Amino acid sequence: MDRKQAAKIIDQITEICSNLPQVQIMEVCGTHTVSLFRSGVKSLLPESLRLISGPGCPVCVTSQGYIDAACELASRQDVTICTYGDMVRVPGKGGGLEQMRSNGAKVVVVYSARDALKFAQENPNTKVVFLAVGFETTTPPTAATLIEAEIKGVDNFFILPAHKLVIPAMEALLSGGEVPLDGFLCPGHVSVIIGSGAYKPIAEKYSKPCVVAGFEPIQMLNGILHIVEQNITGTSFVESVYDVVVSEEGNTVAQSIINKVFTPGDATWRAIGTIPGSGLDLRDQYKRFDAATEFSVDIDTDTCPAGCRCGEVIQGKVTPAECGLFGKKCTPVDPIGPCMVSSEGTCAAWYKYNRDSQT
Repeated sequence: MDRKQAAKIIDQITEICSNLPQVQIMEVCGTHTVSLFRSGVKSLLPESLRLISGPGCPVCVTSQGYIDAACELASRQDVTICTYGDMVRVPGKGGGLEQMRSNGAKVVVVYSARDALKFAQENPNTKVVFLAVGFETTTPPTAATLIEAEIKGVDNFFILPAHKLVIPAMEALLSGGEVPLDGFLCPGHVSVIIGSGAYKPIAEKYSKPCVVAGFEPIQMLNGILHIVEQNITGTSFVESVYDVVVSEEGNTVAQSIINKVFTPGDATWRAIGTIPGSGLDLRDQYKRFDAATEFSVDIDTDTCPAGCRCGEVIQGKVTPAECGLFGKKCTPVDPIGPCMVSSEGTCAAWYKYNRDSQT
């Protein structure tokens, strides 16, 4: 980090904020949350500027019902679950996938949907279910993998769909009105796919500045500076300080692949409920890959562990420190909620970098 450049930007932010009431900015992306803590950026900002974590951690927003459905599938002798590592440690009602694996269930950690497809091809005598979670960043690889599976006629490969869309979640938070926000630091990775132009409805309809930023300290500081500059001038529009990889229209090839395989549908978010049009359902041509249909598995309504406030944390309603379980009964070694499990989880970031703070 260029310390002189960072100091200059921080001085600019501080000067602007001295002429504003408290400014509350939500960083939507879990990677931003971790980077802001790890780099020390969060501790350098003026007290009148508050950064709030949002629902940008894919594991954290996955409903309890989905986790329990995955565990139910894992209990079947003829099924192997393939999943990203963080999902293994999220507790279910009766224990998570990690516990099930220790009891003999077939649970394999993979790095991509294509890894899961390869595993299915190499193990034709087991039915392989990939836990398809994540936002627009991980959706194109899932879609491309299903296209490949369809072409190759792989009949023992399935997904349990839980991909989600960022924009409807941002709208849901704003329309709820429970957390006053003065702008969004928008996710870099997702924006590569959807483009900076996707945030225009947020800026125009809700009068909230939206600035796309990368994950380096200078990038994040510049993003925050642009947001407070809009606040002081009373304007609300979309900007990007990540133009090197984010265009206004986004990755149209990736968007086309997503649209070929998926169609928007309602989705359940942990502790938030159902957000219309915030999820992705398989189109008819690819319905045969849906594990919920193939195995007649119901994804129950969402519930939260007793005392866990993870759902409020991902909505910016409370900080991890305001949860009575944080750092006591809920730790990275023995997590109760997904926000303490995921490497992008707000509680995990607080525990590692900000445990002694109440703000």
